[in-house]
Amino acid sequence: MTTATETVTLPSKVNIGVYTNPKHDLWVADAQPTLETVQKGGSLKEGEVTVAIRSTGICGSDVHFWHAGRIGPMVVEDTHILGHESAGEVLAVHPSVKSLKPGDRVAIEPNIICHECEPCLTGRYNGCERVQFLSTPPVPGLLRRYVNHPAVLCHKIGDMSYEDGSLLEPLSVALAAMQRAEVRLGDPVVVCGAGPIGLVTLLCCRAAGAEPIVITDIDEGRLKFARELVPTVKTHKVEFSDTPQQTGEKIIAAAEGEKMAVAMECTGVQSSVAGAIWAVKFGGKVFVTGVGKDDMTIPFARVNTQEVDLIFQYRYANTWPRAIRLVKSGVIDMKKLVTHRFQLEEAVQAFETASNPRTGAIKVQIQSLD
Repeated sequence: MTTATETVTLPSKVNIGVYTNPKHDLWVADAQPTLETVQKGGSLKEGEVTVAIRSTGICGSDVHFWHAGRIGPMVVEDTHILGHESAGEVLAVHPSVKSLKPGDRVAIEPNIICHECEPCLTGRYNGCERVQFLSTPPVPGLLRRYVNHPAVLCHKIGDMSYEDGSLLEPLSVALAAMQRAEVRLGDPVVVCGAGPIGLVTLLCCRAAGAEPIVITDIDEGRLKFARELVPTVKTHKVEFSDTPQQTGEKIIAAAEGEKMAVAMECTGVQSSVAGAIWAVKFGGKVFVTGVGKDDMTIPFARVNTQEVDLIFQYRYANTWPRAIRLVKSGVIDMKKLVTHRFQLEEAVQAFETASNPRTGAIKVQIQSLD
């Protein structure tokens, strides 16, 4: 059997991962590949590299799989490793890999695709019919010390920090949305939801020249954070007592009477989607990035009579090179989004912090830098 290239520095710590299960437990325990196989390089398949994960962001979907045990048809049915926003250092490469070498710093695109189905062959591989998306049950995620991954999905980040490298994943979500929503210079835009994806989308809308930009949320603390991140943004605190029509009218009022050309809906909440529909102009777009419930009611007559384009997104494709260029050039700077940092061994505390609104957490990072 062909062996892998030797590692730059022989790893000495055991591999551990962050697990949940159908009982909603959360714990840290031994994970694959084992330290011994990483040291020997014998577990690599053709086209794979071993990466030492240095930084991983906690996504809302990770918390949801822990707390709810499912997102739509994706169900935690056994012990399951979380995490899909990661960057790290290449430790070893299979001899078939020529694009990477030990020591390279990479951001990991967490798809493993078939390269054979129509979505793959037409460049929309986010719709791969046999996709294995890391951290989506039953595929184990990236919250481990070491992982093996296809080299083609490990993107070089040069001297970019591992933390910035891990943030390329949520940036990819926003970039996929921006590309399909076609936000243009001077477009009035509302971003619904000031969570991590909403805030990254806000940064992208500002970089794209949207004006004015309104961002909404139910939490005044997050709106305050949004104003600190982009001082020119206008904010609207959503009231539970308002109807979707009233929410839409208040968004327009926050924009000094401008109806929105595009609504970037980042919550997936039915009332928020409906409010966005009421906020856009005739022929406007409502682009839904947020993940919601299986079934949703919308104001169909409003969509129909105003010719509103209601568009949905599922993950991303071909975004990492673009994201890397934007971060390296400084066009997009996400450093302020990281509010808390924990070591891999402290992952349970990290998840508790990320899931508790009282902590003020935006993006929590789990690190393994040694």
